[in-house]
Amino acid sequence: MSAVPLKSLRLNRHVLINFKLFIRMVTAQHKKIDYKRELETASKGMIMIHDPKLLIKLIVRMIVSKVMIRHAGMILYEPDKDAYVLSISRGETGFKIPAGFARFSKNHSIIKLFTEKEYRALTINKNAILVQDLNKLIWQESILNNKNGNQQLLHDVGEQMQMFNAVAGVPAYYQDKLLAVLLLGQKLDGLGFDQQELDFFAALASDVAMAIRNAQLFMDLKKEADKNHDLFIRTMVVLSQAIEVKDKYTHGHTKRVTDIAVLIARQMALNESAEFEEDFYENLYIAGMLHDIGKIGVPEEILNKNGTLTKEEYQIVQLHPRHGVEILSPLSELKQSLDGVKYHHERYDGKGYPEGLSGEDIPVIAAIISVADAFDAMITDRSYRPGMTKAQAVEEAKRNAGTQFHPVPVKALLELYEKGRL
Repeated sequence: MSAVPLKSLRLNRHVLINFKLFIRMVTAQHKKIDYKRELETASKGMIMIHDPKLLIKLIVRMIVSKVMIRHAGMILYEPDKDAYVLSISRGETGFKIPAGFARFSKNHSIIKLFTEKEYRALTINKNAILVQDLNKLIWQESILNNKNGNQQLLHDVGEQMQMFNAVAGVPAYYQDKLLAVLLLGQKLDGLGFDQQELDFFAALASDVAMAIRNAQLFMDLKKEADKNHDLFIRTMVVLSQAIEVKDKYTHGHTKRVTDIAVLIARQMALNESAEFEEDFYENLYIAGMLHDIGKIGVPEEILNKNGTLTKEEYQIVQLHPRHGVEILSPLSELKQSLDGVKYHHERYDGKGYPEGLSGEDIPVIAAIISVADAFDAMITDRSYRPGMTKAQAVEEAKRNAGTQFHPVPVKALLELYEKGRL
């Protein structure tokens, strides 16, 4: 048997590879897409997404993969910029336009074509503008209507579509307001879009517009809530400073206790002795800032007394957790923080106040603040005694774990000290 020339083998291999690619392309062309099902699936998914950019990213990705086109992009109206921006682009490198690369004013030709009534009437297919239709439109305008303005606009649209390697543009309207334009590149099979596909894109665009508007409204509400929340937090900080004005010996104490408490909670999560939702840390922060707010009701001569308090004076001081809750309870936003304010002087052995809770009955938020509060008190100078060193304070907390303090936050405190984070 004679040897097959190497060149022939290379040619045969090349033909085989091309043939496989051809088979894949033919298979893809004949793979029927259930557009109704795809639309229903996409619509259900859109309802759950409240981020406009994430929403259009998923929609564009779906179009590229399902309809098998080279690339797709979406021009999205951004209210804060009062402009249309190419927010997302997906597909083959070299074909797609980078996201954020293009910004469209309301006078841009593509935007005008879909927004101004005199131009919207020009489109042959009311659901989209196809590049192959543009020359036909231009011819109609020059022969039938003789409107140079329309001709120029259509020329500009054609040039812009070519620049974006787009063969079709599909508008997405909400209450007759253009929210987005979907730009579609060529299909992988090189064929044009048929009516079924255009109808699918139009229906999809309608759902996208509704979902985008809902997402934008959600984001607006979130921004407003965040703004109000920031104001609320700043108000709580100012409120916490009120007690420091009254009690000269606690200047800076509230902030230090809060910072230490959050560090302890983070360490408890890190060493897996506790598991917290993210909002727990914010509730802890607020409770730490406000844990002594009830001292506003304690006379200054008692707060600033040099020396040991009498039994009656101490009983007045012991009322400050209850006073704190009475002051803060009308604010519903503070509901999750009130336990930290009310119970931060409870002891693990049940000898604390105001209710004598013990062990695991003490809310963890209060147990953490208790350790942080005592640690900062121990290392702070008072008129009647100098502060301990951090090493001494940590050792004291360790000695009282299981009696005065909950052992778990004490363990976290020790770990933080060993790491040099206190």
